[in-house]
Amino acid sequence: MPPKTTVLVAVPLPPSFLLPRSCLQSSKRAVQQTRSFGIKSLDSPRVNPYNNGPGLPGLLSTPKAAYERKIRSDTLPLRTGALAIKRGMTAIYDTESGERIPCTVLQLERNQVVHHKTMKEHGYYAVCVGAGTKHPKNINKPELGHFSVQGVGPKRYLQEFRVRDEQGLLAVGESIHATWFMEGQYVDTRSDCKGKGFQGVMKRWGFGGQPRSHGHSLSHRSAGGTGNGQGGGSRVYPGKKMAGNTGGQRNTVQNLKILQTDEEKGIVLVNGAVSGPKGCLVMIQDALKKPWPNVPPPPKPVEKNAELREAIGAKIGTSQNGL
Repeated sequence: MPPKTTVLVAVPLPPSFLLPRSCLQSSKRAVQQTRSFGIKSLDSPRVNPYNNGPGLPGLLSTPKAAYERKIRSDTLPLRTGALAIKRGMTAIYDTESGERIPCTVLQLERNQVVHHKTMKEHGYYAVCVGAGTKHPKNINKPELGHFSVQGVGPKRYLQEFRVRDEQGLLAVGESIHATWFMEGQYVDTRSDCKGKGFQGVMKRWGFGGQPRSHGHSLSHRSAGGTGNGQGGGSRVYPGKKMAGNTGGQRNTVQNLKILQTDEEKGIVLVNGAVSGPKGCLVMIQDALKKPWPNVPPPPKPVEKNAELREAIGAKIGTSQNGL
C-alpha cells in the first residue's frame, strides 16, 4: 500500500497577550543564539535606568575619578591643618554684652612640615605635619634618616592633612604658628575621646537598670534579657547594646569658632568643648561646612631649607663612608 500523506491542519492561536514571552521571541532567539547548551534566560536583559540618561556622566570607581568627585563636592580643604595639645577649658567675657563664653585652650608646639604626598606618587595631595620633639636615641634608624633627609628635627607626633591641590602644599621645613588660624574663622577638630575602660550597660548606653522590688537582688544594674522572641530566631542580633569597652574612639567636632590667638605662646582659643582629656593630641583644620577664610597666600619655599638638607645628606654620606 502506498504511504499515507500527512495533512497539516492550521490550528488558530490564542491572542498574543495570552502567549508566553518565550513563544513571541522564539524566532528572534533562533536567529541570534547559536549555542544550544547551558542555562538560557527566558527574559531579555533590561536596561539599567539609573544614571543612564542623556548628559549624565558615568560613575567610575578609579581613584582619579573619586578624587575628581571630591573636588566637585568641595569636601577637601584648601590648606593644611595643625597639631595642638589640649591644655584645658576656661572662659572669657564679652566686653559688649557681658556674656560668659566657655572656650578650650589649644597650644601648638613646634609645628613643622615634614613631608608631602602628591598625586603622581601617592594618588592624592597631603601635607605631613610634625609636632613636639623627641630625642634621637628613641627613634629607629629609618625614621631618623627620613627626618635627616628632609632637614627637620625629630618629631613626637606625625599626622597627614589632605588638601585639594598642589597649591595647598607648604614647603618642607616651614613652621606653622598660631596665627595660621585667624580670629573669627571656623575650624573642625579631631581628637580621641576619654577612655573609660570596660563599663556596664547603664554607664555605656544609659540603661535604666532593673526594678528595686522583690525578686531583683544583685541584678539592679544588669542588662536583663538580650534575646528576642520566637520570630527573632532565638538569638542575639549583631550590634546589640551590651557591656564593653567605653570611649577612646575618634570624634570630630565641627564649626568651632576661633576666639583668640597668641603667636608667642602658640595658644589658640576655640569656642566650646573639644573631645578628649587634658594633654591629648588635637588636629585642627579649616571647617568644611563654612566659607573658606580669606588668608594670604602661603610663603614660597625657602632656599636655606634645601641647602640644609643637602648639608645633612652630605654629612650622613661622609659618616657612612668613614664607618
